[in-house]
Amino acid sequence: MQSETLVRDHTIYACVMGSRAFGLATEGSDTDRRGVFLAPTPLFWRFDKPPTHVEGPAEEQFSWELERFCELALRANPNILECLHSPLVEYADDTGRELLALREAFLSRRVHETFTGYAHGQRRKLEADVRVHGAPRWKHAMHLLRLLISTRDLLRTGTLAVDVGVHREPLLAVKRGEVPWSGIDSWMTRLERETERAAHHSPLPAEPDRRRVEDFLTRVRRASALRPVA
Repeated sequence: MQSETLVRDHTIYACVMGSRAFGLATEGSDTDRRGVFLAPTPLFWRFDKPPTHVEGPAEEQFSWELERFCELALRANPNILECLHSPLVEYADDTGRELLALREAFLSRRVHETFTGYAHGQRRKLEADVRVHGAPRWKHAMHLLRLLISTRDLLRTGTLAVDVGVHREPLLAVKRGEVPWSGIDSWMTRLERETERAAHHSPLPAEPDRRRVEDFLTRVRRASALRPVA
């Protein structure tokens, strides 16, 4: 079965991500689409297994096979968890709605390590840009601040809010290069400190609910095995 067919015929969940989901879109912003497909169970009985992810077929489109998606979500992968909490859901069938109902099962205090670890790596890249070129990549600086805000609030509240539109104007000012690097650097440092404090009192559980997710995946695989594969 071709990759395009898996996305076309077996998608269970599709959403818009990027600036549009973050509440930071401007004229000319791309529309980044992300999705989850359920490869028919009989395909896993063959030597050539179905792909764990598919890029395309449309521009700015990327999809994961359900098992890979769940695996990454349990690891608190920032991109995956944000995809699962997008405010711009374009499609969800019965299985997709079950996946959405499991969103809280994936959340745990692991997000502190994974989200901040990713943020630290991005900040080092920005600092390197400043040293070499005298300025950061402003768009990347905006998105890093956006991630730090979301991480802090997630640890404080236990809820992942992807849309940061309430901070839209100051973040877009960063993107336009209207905020000096010193101000951005101070803002990032303050957010990192607030995130560290929030982690010590977070309402999130220590670990995700792996059993609940695995039960869902097993049940879905069994149901798929009973359906004929075209």
